[in-house]
Amino acid sequence: MTFNIRSAQLADLPTLLQIYAPFVTDSTATFDETVPTLVDFTQQFLDIQKTYPYLVVENEQGALLGYCYAHAYNSRLAYQWSVETTIYLAKDARGQHVGKKLYQVLEQKLMQQNIVNCFACITAENASSIAFHHKQGYKTVGRFKNSGYKFGHWLDTVWMEKQISDLPNQPQPILSS
Repeated sequence: MTFNIRSAQLADLPTLLQIYAPFVTDSTATFDETVPTLVDFTQQFLDIQKTYPYLVVENEQGALLGYCYAHAYNSRLAYQWSVETTIYLAKDARGQHVGKKLYQVLEQKLMQQNIVNCFACITAENASSIAFHHKQGYKTVGRFKNSGYKFGHWLDTVWMEKQISDLPNQPQPILSS
C-alpha cells in the first residue's frame, strides 16, 4: 500500500471525526462517551496544532486512512519535553504498517522540537494498541486500576513510554511544530 503522510488541515476534520466516532461508540479505546461535535473536535485540533504535530495519512487516491498527534503531557513548564501521543486508524487501514509510518514521522517531528519523551495512555483491554506501541519501542511503565468507567464496567489504563531523544544536560525549550 502506498500512502502519503502530511500535516492535518481544517478540511480534513470531518473525515477524521468519522474515523474517531466508532472508537467512541463501539470501543473502550477512548474514554469519550459521546462523539464530539465538529466544533469541539476543531477546537481541540486548533489547540494542539499550535504547538505539536497533528498528522494524517492518506492513500494514493487522497482518502484519509487515519491520524495521529502529540499533545502536552502536563501544562507545567518542567514537563515541556514530554508529550502524550494519540493515533486512530480507519478499520481498513489497520495491520498494513500505516500506524508504524505515522508514528515514525511523528517522532521525527517531535525530535526536531526538542521533545525527549513520548507517553501513551491505553485502556488495558485494548491489547492491539498495547502490542502496537510495544512494536514501536514503547515500554509499559504502569497500570492504573479502575481508572475509567465505560459501557457499564470499570477499566484499567496502561501507561507506556518511549524516550526518543538523548537527555540533554541543559535542555533547550521546545519549539512549535
